[in-house]
Amino acid sequence: MKMNKRIMYAALGGVLIVNLYLGAQLYLHSAEADSREDVYRNMETFTRVLEIVRRNYVDESKINYDELIDSALKGMLGRLDPHSEYMDAKRFQAMQSDTRGEFGGVGVVVSIRNNLLTIVAAMDDTPGALAGLVAGDQILKIEGKAADRLSLEEAVGQMRGKAGTKVTFTVRHPSTDEIRDVTIMRAVIKVQTVRDLTGGGNYQLLTNKIGYVRLASFGDQTSTELEAALVKLDQMGAKALVLDLRDNPGGLLDQSVWVSEKFLPKGQLVVSTEGRHAADLEKHSADSKVKVREYPVTILVNGGSASASEIVAGCLQDLKRATLVGQKTYGKGSVQSILPLQNGAALRLTTAKYYTPSHRVIHENGIMPDHVVEMTGDQMRDLMLKRSPGGLESLPEVDRKRVAAARDTQLDKALEVLSAKLTPPAKPATP
Repeated sequence: MKMNKRIMYAALGGVLIVNLYLGAQLYLHSAEADSREDVYRNMETFTRVLEIVRRNYVDESKINYDELIDSALKGMLGRLDPHSEYMDAKRFQAMQSDTRGEFGGVGVVVSIRNNLLTIVAAMDDTPGALAGLVAGDQILKIEGKAADRLSLEEAVGQMRGKAGTKVTFTVRHPSTDEIRDVTIMRAVIKVQTVRDLTGGGNYQLLTNKIGYVRLASFGDQTSTELEAALVKLDQMGAKALVLDLRDNPGGLLDQSVWVSEKFLPKGQLVVSTEGRHAADLEKHSADSKVKVREYPVTILVNGGSASASEIVAGCLQDLKRATLVGQKTYGKGSVQSILPLQNGAALRLTTAKYYTPSHRVIHENGIMPDHVVEMTGDQMRDLMLKRSPGGLESLPEVDRKRVAAARDTQLDKALEVLSAKLTPPAKPATP
């Protein structure tokens, strides 16, 4: 009798297991089918809307299939975040020109912040910078058209144009709430990414044999240009370095690694990128193919320091290899993968985020300096004009004295920090 019960319970258990297994398989199959049907249903909705618009929209010249699909793709990518976008063939070509260091326009880098088109940086000696545009300025209109109705791509497209043509912006300066119209003559923008204190290439030592180098952006020649500058400073006997990354909007990821490794031992982690998938994890370490500088370094940063600038600053700060002076950085620490398409267009898609060696996330957090020294956009603009060749002469008499007296309090602090490190500790008095 007991044996029969055991057989019966075993049989019932087996049936239950089979039923559970079959039920699970049916559920998974059903869920998969529902997912597929959801895709098909949404694609059907998209196709129906496409046809309705194409057949019924009043202006027939605006509704060919190519333009409708382009607009749909731009809208889809643009809704994800300010850095993802669908680039048509023309925009993709312009992006490639940017990283090569030459393009046409006014010389400002913009982003969407708080739903407003905002200047991240005005490149040195470009029409935008010379017209007084500074990081943080908000562009309200371009050629009279409200900028908040434009995608980032459309805004950049309107800023670009043939050298010698003019474009008018309506700009708000947040610190004073001043709104003004600025008309700027477009020019061919040639970006020299590594500069000295006056914007040229005649590098000189500052007090206590401290060198100074400014990186305006991270283009495809930045690490090479920086190495040439450091060699010049080495030959003059540099004992420390101020690396100025203020208003540097970033650029190429590999360049940020190659810049950082000039101050790090071989094999040291510089930055990691992490995304949704295990395959998105990448670690970038110093290779140190050139001379590693071991002298003290101070890095200048501010709210216009973004992306690759934040990688360098965050890495060297984490590793106690540099002291940061200035203001909190922008907080643009995401990775955009460029995915070319067969039609000559491309997707710029956010696929990962940057992490410093101590695993700090940069995106939307920024990097806080070790020594906070506040400077306004107006003060930075005065310094730029003071240091630019012909900058003072271009100003009306009423502004010249103010600009001539401008002081770089952030650089002053950086020199103070480095001078203290270079000064040997006092010997104890002998009794």
